Amino acid sequence: MTITLKSGADIDGMRTAGRLASEVLDMLTPHIVPGVTTLQLDKLAHDHMVNVQGGIPATLGYQPPGYTAYPASLCASVNHQVCHGIPNDRALKNGDIVNIDITVIKDGWHGDTSRMFIVGEGSIQAKRLCQITYEAMWKGIHKVKPGARLGDIGHVIQTYAEGAGFSIVREFCGHGIGRKFHEEPQVLHYGRPGTLEELVPGMIFTIEPMVNAGRREIRELGDGWTIVTKDRSLSAQWEHTVLVTETGYEVLTLSAGYPALPAFLQPAPALATS
Repeated sequence: MTITLKSGADIDGMRTAGRLASEVLDMLTPHIVPGVTTLQLDKLAHDHMVNVQGGIPATLGYQPPGYTAYPASLCASVNHQVCHGIPNDRALKNGDIVNIDITVIKDGWHGDTSRMFIVGEGSIQAKRLCQITYEAMWKGIHKVKPGARLGDIGHVIQTYAEGAGFSIVREFCGHGIGRKFHEEPQVLHYGRPGTLEELVPGMIFTIEPMVNAGRREIRELGDGWTIVTKDRSLSAQWEHTVLVTETGYEVLTLSAGYPALPAFLQPAPALATS
């Protein structure tokens, strides 16, 4: 396995691409309401990436071996769709949940991130699934530091999600990223601590757990891209691009409109003094 370590200049490029990807999601947030279609969201995102940011939508025309070319500038996975949902003209309705996955190429560097959105007023289960998945991602991110291992990340994500009564999709994983959309290493969202590759400064990869409300089994739809839960249970995913630093980690896909961090990452409030 060849893992490409990034230089200081490389990291600067990745910071820019990552911030831009997150800013696309900031821009989309007020538009994700009942009645909008994912095709409309795709057009908004495409125009913003190309005309405002001067970037390239990485998914548009993306064609790994054995696949047809992906036809859109973002992935939009609704309800029981796990990942790689293709935007269409179906209007989102109150209570839907949708993952929007954005990858921007800027000056040759890829910034990759996704968020869950609850359309209108979601069910208690939907809200809990989205929240637990968000927290599971951050639990994994918080394990990133030199000397840790990829298995540490997978283990804490799996333990947290399964402890909440949910299941982890195993067929898809995080990945190294840089000038290529997908590089080594593969970042599993399950596993045993102390196993797999050791983390060293300069590694950049995504952490992007897919968590199902029901069973973990999935299947692919006939479009060759969209993945759904076999039992049609709801599925959620969050994703960040993360750099291993000399002392820990830096999340490269944060922006001004990013959701609040989980409580366990917040600094303790200062005590009032008289």
